[in-house]
Amino acid sequence: MRDFSLSDMKKGEHMIIEKLETEGRLRRRLLDMGFVPGTRAECVLISPFGDPKAYLVRGAVIALRRKDAATVLGVREE
Repeated sequence: MRDFSLSDMKKGEHMIIEKLETEGRLRRRLLDMGFVPGTRAECVLISPFGDPKAYLVRGAVIALRRKDAATVLGVREE
């Protein structure tokens, strides 16, 4: 399976986070919110225009803009 990003997910899909392709403040913020390698994420809500999307990560629902979600990569969980 190829890596894909949170921004590629459709509602109800799951993934296991493998890496963050960002640096600095955004990387720290994502890590603080629970987007840590090895963590399971689920897309739970998509706004009417598709941006932002909300993800269930470690028991919290977190909304991310497409450009930020694109930096969180992982593999689909079947």
